[in-house]
Amino acid sequence: MTVRPIRITGDPVLHNRAQPVSDFGPALNPLIGDMVDTMRAAPGVGLAAPQIGVGLQVFVWEWEDQDGVLHEGTVINPSLHKSALSRGRLDDEADAEGCLSIPDLRFATRRASSVTLRGYAPSGDSLEITAEGWLARIFQHEWDHLQGILYSDRLSLRRRRQAKSEIAAHDWGTPGLSWLPGVDHYEGSGEDAEETQPRGNNAS
Repeated sequence: MTVRPIRITGDPVLHNRAQPVSDFGPALNPLIGDMVDTMRAAPGVGLAAPQIGVGLQVFVWEWEDQDGVLHEGTVINPSLHKSALSRGRLDDEADAEGCLSIPDLRFATRRASSVTLRGYAPSGDSLEITAEGWLARIFQHEWDHLQGILYSDRLSLRRRRQAKSEIAAHDWGTPGLSWLPGVDHYEGSGEDAEETQPRGNNAS
């Protein structure tokens, strides 16, 4: 399997709705394997296919909760039923969310406290998972990617302005930028690498 470059905000594939998967054949396996390897190398707790430049409705996740239980899987062509959004003041730490396509930035993001994820496993079998807390947040974040929505689009007006300012300061927000986990110095990845700037999509 291969670690692939992660597209940075501004690339069109991140801002358009992904297409449903119609072929559940063996050709899906390399894509899913690459997504898992890229997510782990980043490192992240989830990754959607558009983040590696593939506009298909697929996302993967891998997260260990405070009890040491590992939650991992792949969903294809998902739907998401959400409870009401949380209320009250957001906590800048407890509600902080980040995104591998907006690397190294974190902002408190309002999410529903519980969700039910439905879709299909790579085998084509139907899948249904009810999640709460952080796993529910992961599912909402990755499902949004498949709708062409980044978490920064869901921030409060004040936080959205701050995010836009920081994105502009990094010279992001234009097509063709990506970073390679294990090489580029983002999200704690590539600690020994000298490269700290995003690269063009042709880099590998």
